[in-house]
Amino acid sequence: MMFTCVPCGDPRHGPALGARKGVAKTARAPRAAARSAPKVARDRKGRSLRVDIHCHYLNPEVQAKLAPLDPAPHDPSRVFANALTTEVNVKQMRDRAAKLSTIEVRLKDMDRMGIDVQAVSPAPNQCCYWTEPGLGLEISQAVNDRLAEIVATWPERFVGLGTVPLQNVELAVAELDRCVKKLGLRGVEINPNVNGMDLADPRLGLDRFFARVQELGVVIFMHPLGFTQGERLTDHYFNNVIGNPLETTVAVSHLIFDGVMERHPKLKIVLPHSGGYLAHYWARMDHAHRARPDCHTVIRKAPSSYLRKFYFDTITFDRDMLRHLIDKWGDDHVLLGTDYPYDMGEVDPVGLIESVPRLARAEKDRIMGGNAARLLGIKR
Repeated sequence: MMFTCVPCGDPRHGPALGARKGVAKTARAPRAAARSAPKVARDRKGRSLRVDIHCHYLNPEVQAKLAPLDPAPHDPSRVFANALTTEVNVKQMRDRAAKLSTIEVRLKDMDRMGIDVQAVSPAPNQCCYWTEPGLGLEISQAVNDRLAEIVATWPERFVGLGTVPLQNVELAVAELDRCVKKLGLRGVEINPNVNGMDLADPRLGLDRFFARVQELGVVIFMHPLGFTQGERLTDHYFNNVIGNPLETTVAVSHLIFDGVMERHPKLKIVLPHSGGYLAHYWARMDHAHRARPDCHTVIRKAPSSYLRKFYFDTITFDRDMLRHLIDKWGDDHVLLGTDYPYDMGEVDPVGLIESVPRLARAEKDRIMGGNAARLLGIKR
């Protein structure tokens, strides 16, 4: 199974999780401004819930329906991939098909990983913005109906994040309402661009969508599908390794600099892969905002003040990097994530969080599940 391992020399695996390499020897970095500690959801035995904010379900019926339409040219992760990467990806999809689409297999893996609840979202390539709007709505509805069915069958183990056809804002808002009001989903997953257009592009008119998300108080989980201009990223799986965090970085920068976060200050947007590069190199955009008039044509406050409104998952693969993320943005804005069941995911999310130096039990509890439970309305 993909979530078990024999002793392999990786200090993140096995019983010595508390002794991961790279414990910082220097003084603790300044913490983010203190926030009031929210109540942490707990199970019947009093243990804090462990909620995975970043995990995917692939709908096989939808995949079969899309196949005759040849979706590959619309998928940057497939367009910008060399022959070896394509071969490895095909094998991964074949080997992990049961994990992607069979809930009984998923539940066993969740138990092995110590996960109580998954906030399960669509496989990113099933956000089909490239189709004509009517078909996009039909696909979204099929994906969302199945997610709602999974939640209804295993309500103690899953909450759902749906998808909407962002290529048409009217249909997107209508399906968002249906997701939340009729199906009981806790938000939606979106890709960071719509057919190569940034989410703040006025041609898309997505301010109406963001306004409705804010009004409903639900979560946006923004997941990339490779970088859309990935001509230089075809080798070495770079369009995922580099491209996914880069796509998130570009998208978030537009949401900030184009004023989306200023116009909708109560949006709850969760970023995968620990927020891409921007969460770890934020000072450069703050400097540009001070130094250049073309960097503050819309927003007046420092860009990082808007970045502080986002939430970040724990997929850093390194405890010191995770420590830095927590120090900068606060333990109330970091959430456990796995990217289940893909091979670029974190196989031991609980062990990673437990290994972070100088992290109090209450902070760990918030990161492992309390923050997600608060954002997603999970009550136990």
